[in-house]
Amino acid sequence: MFTEFNLTDDSPAYTQVKEYMKSLITLGVLQANQKLPSTRELSSMLNVSRNTVVSAYADLKDEGFVYVDKGKGSFVAQKLGESATDPSWQLDWKQNISKQAKIAEEMDLSKHGIRSSTGEINFTSIAPDGKLFDLDNVKRAFLDRMSIEGEIILNYGYAQGYKPLMEYLLRYMENKGVNLEGKDILITNGFTEGLDLILSALIKKHGRVLCENPTHHAAIKLFKMHGFDIEGIEMEQDGINLVELERALSERLFDLTYLVPSYHNPTGIVMSPHKRMEVIKLLHKYQVPLIEDGFNEELRFSGDHIAPLLACNGNGNSVIYLGSFSKILFPGLRVGWVLAEKELIYYLESVKRARSIHTSTLDQSLLYQYLHNGNFEKYLKKAKSEYKRKCELVIRCCKAFIPLKRLSGDGGLHVFIEFEDNFDTNDLLEYCRHKGVIFTPGNIFFTDNKGHHTMRLGFSRVADEDIIKGIQIIGDTAKQMMKERQP
Repeated sequence: MFTEFNLTDDSPAYTQVKEYMKSLITLGVLQANQKLPSTRELSSMLNVSRNTVVSAYADLKDEGFVYVDKGKGSFVAQKLGESATDPSWQLDWKQNISKQAKIAEEMDLSKHGIRSSTGEINFTSIAPDGKLFDLDNVKRAFLDRMSIEGEIILNYGYAQGYKPLMEYLLRYMENKGVNLEGKDILITNGFTEGLDLILSALIKKHGRVLCENPTHHAAIKLFKMHGFDIEGIEMEQDGINLVELERALSERLFDLTYLVPSYHNPTGIVMSPHKRMEVIKLLHKYQVPLIEDGFNEELRFSGDHIAPLLACNGNGNSVIYLGSFSKILFPGLRVGWVLAEKELIYYLESVKRARSIHTSTLDQSLLYQYLHNGNFEKYLKKAKSEYKRKCELVIRCCKAFIPLKRLSGDGGLHVFIEFEDNFDTNDLLEYCRHKGVIFTPGNIFFTDNKGHHTMRLGFSRVADEDIIKGIQIIGDTAKQMMKERQP
């Protein structure tokens, strides 16, 4: 015993001794009420100073792993939760898991989706490229804010958000053409929390939600977790099919509509200005509220800015806007926002306070200072230039190598590919994986279990040479599959 201890340089010696002794106790090598070596004996066994052992024993005592019998020495304490007479109770937690938790686990792409291995060409991510991060200005923003109010931003904050950031984002949305009369803002831990708060706060009258088909996988997961039936409306090259949208609205009652009008995930399509106005008119006609996902709204590579649906709604209060910089700036800062009718924000704030108290004030203040310092516009210009170049390379390669039926992607960090209806991209993925290339099959984004002939290619974090090589492998593999299936 005590022969496997090896001192390293990565932490204080007394901490290493404490953790080593703790592991022996936890694993049952040292039993309850067993006497421990004296501090002099253990220091000799482990080849450390006696003071190191004294400090380790003191911490073990404070943490409840050791007790001292005066005049006799130190002893292993009874294990937490262990009774001297009663057998331990083993609960089958799996039998106590809620339906909501089971849906979350079943749709958890981190557990059941495509996992990348070292060396693979990975087209699954649509996160920003960390190599573009403006680290010097981020550090400067952090130091600036800490010097101004460090003791404030390290303490509890307000559920609605950090006031300077809230005011900045309100001006930011006003510059997009949004009428702020009667509206307010709530800061959230990114898009996902914002949508979850909304679904938690609103009455489920009909149990149905309308959205584009395909649509954002995270949104599908949350709708299902909240017990909604989802009806998807097919996409056209300029956005949602208006004829099908009105047909659905006229035939059934819906609680909500959820749309991603700009650089739609997964298709990359941008809804045209005409369709934006028509969508608002239809939803007004049938009195269905709209949740607008402002996903990637800034990443337009060409053409003029298109106003969000919230701006198209004028001074109406039926549109709820979800915003985030996660795909543009730094996803590690979990900051998003909900912009909506003041009365709704009033209740969302209380739900937020009950759930998570507040979004990290440190994250909010760092983001605010970075934006306030004028860095965002410079960074966005650089990022858009690089992503545009990569997007154009991806599109050229796809058209040159892949036997596709249709390709879409007007901006953002991904393109969407459709093959002929009888093609299966899940089979294509299996073949490509063996050749060191992975991507996201499109069926996970569809509301009706279709889309097996589609795929999403995320390019933001893929090097140029890997883009060319990977897409050529995908194309060659797809051609070979099609050839083998010919009669």
